[in-house]
Amino acid sequence: MSKDKALEELFLAQKPHFDDNADFMSALNRRLDAVEFVRRHQEATIRRYKMAMVVAFVVGVVSGAITMAFVLSMPADMPLFTVHVQSGILLWLAENSRVILTTVLALLMSLGMMSIISNVQDIHHLKKNWLVAETE
Repeated sequence: MSKDKALEELFLAQKPHFDDNADFMSALNRRLDAVEFVRRHQEATIRRYKMAMVVAFVVGVVSGAITMAFVLSMPADMPLFTVHVQSGILLWLAENSRVILTTVLALLMSLGMMSIISNVQDIHHLKKNWLVAETE
């Protein structure tokens, strides 16, 4: 109990002195300008990230469509490439090249879509954290 009374007396005895001078205002304005600069920089960075994601998505869709059109336009019984070697693994690879290439393309497209979704979620998470930090 006596500690609480001592703390209360200490706080009551403290009389802060506030000066309204130009140095404080100029320092405050510099800090506010720095915060505004960082906010604008973060907004520009997020805008660039969004644009890069759109460009990557469009390039991925176009290149995937071109490759799939190329693979599907060839006759089904003709392999994509031929190997003039009697090795068993190379012969199997040449015979199944269409299926292998289609599977690899599907996996790459799935990986790309997951990466895009993950990046968009990260950007939204960063923006949400930035807005929360700005309001505090």
